[in-house]
Amino acid sequence: MFRFFKKTQDLILSKQKSILSSALIISSMYAISRILGFVRYRIFSYYFTKEELDIFFASFRLPDTIFEVLVLGALSYSFIPIFIKWKAGLKRFSETLSSLINFFFIFLMLVSLLTLLTADKIVPLLTPGYSAEAQKQIIFFTKLLILFQVPFLTLGNILQFIAQAEKNFLIITLAPFFYNLSIILSTLIFAPSYKIMAPIIGALIGSFLFFLSQTLILLKTSFKYSLSLKFTSKFKEFFSLSFSRVLTLIVKQIEASAELALASLIGSGAYTSLFLAQRLQFFPVSLIGQALGQAAYPYLTELSENDKKSQLSSLLKNNLQMILFLTLPIASFFIFARTPLVRLFFGGPKFDWQATVSTAYTLSFFALAIPFHSIFYLLTRTFFSFFDAKTPLLLNSLSTLTNLLLNLYFVLILKAPIWYLALAFSISILLNVALLFLFLNKKVKILEKKFFFNLLKIALATLLASLTSYNFMRFLDGLFIETTTTLSLIILLGLTHSFFLTLYFHLSWLF
Repeated sequence: MFRFFKKTQDLILSKQKSILSSALIISSMYAISRILGFVRYRIFSYYFTKEELDIFFASFRLPDTIFEVLVLGALSYSFIPIFIKWKAGLKRFSETLSSLINFFFIFLMLVSLLTLLTADKIVPLLTPGYSAEAQKQIIFFTKLLILFQVPFLTLGNILQFIAQAEKNFLIITLAPFFYNLSIILSTLIFAPSYKIMAPIIGALIGSFLFFLSQTLILLKTSFKYSLSLKFTSKFKEFFSLSFSRVLTLIVKQIEASAELALASLIGSGAYTSLFLAQRLQFFPVSLIGQALGQAAYPYLTELSENDKKSQLSSLLKNNLQMILFLTLPIASFFIFARTPLVRLFFGGPKFDWQATVSTAYTLSFFALAIPFHSIFYLLTRTFFSFFDAKTPLLLNSLSTLTNLLLNLYFVLILKAPIWYLALAFSISILLNVALLFLFLNKKVKILEKKFFFNLLKIALATLLASLTSYNFMRFLDGLFIETTTTLSLIILLGLTHSFFLTLYFHLSWLF
């Protein structure tokens, strides 16, 4: 038995040696996380109405803002290159890094305390279209999440960043599994008695399990944590790299909060449609774009540190073409198969037809952004590998401003439905990626005729395969398959997707 556990531990803590193996592991992690996430949304649609789900999703807005700005902002992009650089050239590496982590955690707790004290005032500003009773529930859930979820998710993510810097990617697959499973089981067990409080309980327990699962990396890493609190001049490197990223995330969270406020004005269930469609759109983005960007980050940092620009250029072009080859057909499939996809993932007795149609339209407009959103993560991390955080900040701010202005115009002036917010997002991310491309091309040569020629062939294969597959799906839906059950939806989508992929790959081979 001991040998079994020892071998399991060695496997989990094994180091990856290539971008492909790292990306496959990270992609598997995201796949497990997203699939479990969709299982929990399907369970939500069985137990809760769209109005109750509005309350649940809105409760995460403030905790997510703290977490994403400080943890994903200050740490996710700056921690890994700092870890690699300090480990290679700093004598008191562990002590200095421990001090940085401790100072950061103290600051996080102060920000969380301030948010707790002001939540009663902030939440009504974020949800002006909701009733006083709904706002009261959101405030209560928000405070619970800030108190008990944010600290454990922060510590767990710090351990994940250490694992990524050490190229131990397998261990990070454990965290989302435990987090999502906790929410699913808690909902199934407690929903009949505690209603929408049930998944909140699951999220709190899941965040602790998230952290606990990542402590294994401390057995393998060369970093040794201590309670040191010594402020050194080395922190300047971290602050200079993270400052711009924090500002970028602040801008993004303002954007997300504005979307919640505007969705609450559109009507009940609108925010749930926006939230669920965005999660479905993010599924392929995380599996492909985010996984490749995350896996490539340590390698990009090493190449830029050693000034190997030709290798860096080759790596970027190969990964960009791979992302486009995989995401363009997915985006097209999400557009023409939007309604059965929404019914399969979110269909339930309390998720009515109006909610289904609204979410399906929103998904189709979000799907336009899938290729660009996937590329975004690789391009942004490339800038950070050059220790350039200012350029992404400026371009992201411009993109966010575009999105905000479009959202305000669509909702307040045109009185448009919720899917127009998805269209605004797609336009803004396209602008962002186009500008990132142009600025990065000045550092590393990417754009060339061959790249555009390959993109044209991918687009043509996608278009031809999509038009044929859409008509094939309509033929099946009308003649052979009555899509009134989950099984019939699985058969319809399975046959259509198989036909689509077969045709796409054959056309790609032909071109």
